[in-house]
Amino acid sequence: MKFTRRGALAALAATALATPAAAQTYPDKPIRMIIAFAAGGPTDVVGRLLAPRVSEILGQQVVVENKPGATGNIGTAMVADAKPDGYTILFSASTMAMAPALYGKALGYDPVNGLAAIAYVASVPLILLAPMDGAKTTPELVGMLRKDPGKYSYASSGNGGMIHLASYLFATRAGGDALHVPYRGSAPGMVDMIAGRHGFQIDTLQSSKGFIDGGKVRVLGVAADQRLKQLPDVPTIKEAAGFDYAINTWYAVYAPAKTPRPIIDRLNAAFNQALKQPDMVKKADELAIELVQSTPEQAKKFYDDQMAFWDPIIKQSGAKAE
Repeated sequence: MKFTRRGALAALAATALATPAAAQTYPDKPIRMIIAFAAGGPTDVVGRLLAPRVSEILGQQVVVENKPGATGNIGTAMVADAKPDGYTILFSASTMAMAPALYGKALGYDPVNGLAAIAYVASVPLILLAPMDGAKTTPELVGMLRKDPGKYSYASSGNGGMIHLASYLFATRAGGDALHVPYRGSAPGMVDMIAGRHGFQIDTLQSSKGFIDGGKVRVLGVAADQRLKQLPDVPTIKEAAGFDYAINTWYAVYAPAKTPRPIIDRLNAAFNQALKQPDMVKKADELAIELVQSTPEQAKKFYDDQMAFWDPIIKQSGAKAE
């Protein structure tokens, strides 16, 4: 087929007009929101809190589909390969920024250019827990790890995940060492810690609240820059132990790369609006979830910064993908 200069210009003009028109009618059918983790977990809980509120704002149902596996990589790769039309989006968590260093070339998608950031929506400070008959304070735990490197262990929800690496980083910054014991989820590890098999565990308030309220574990510190209002008497780890340690697990929304910018902006506005709804704010407050308003550019920068932060820590830890 022969192309003329006039024909090429006409094609370009038609393309330029098509994108705004599509964005103006978007969405005109349900949107699939892939959650790259199992149902019932922290990522799923936050995603399902937002989905019905975003549905109401957009006037189309946001249908949640859980696609767990490979530390979130299966669901993430699925969205990266999807048609960039705004009808398949990803709701993922902080482990997404760790996956490139853990998996390398086996990742299955381009971590830098394979996805378009929509919004960074929430973060959850981690807390430091110990069995009731274990360390009573953060300084006491630090002293134990320094005095007997490798004697004490910590549980995690899986090798190479946020809990594993946050725990490794805590022990390292404390100047000590501890043995990592991975489980399939944080709850089984918590049960073993309660039984005295582990010296500590790092987790979210959301996941451990039942154990705390039941008097089965002791909260030693908060991995944040300031105390949590839900735990006003618990000091930050920096307050208690004197070294910097502020680690959050976080949640963000993505679309396939090359999704038209007007659609990205529409989705960003919908998620930001959902985050401000009073019932959402109230529920998040109960679970110690910090809701975040962001632009797509801020969400992209945050993700890039998190990849840069965790890359050397993962390499130093020797963590391998499961």
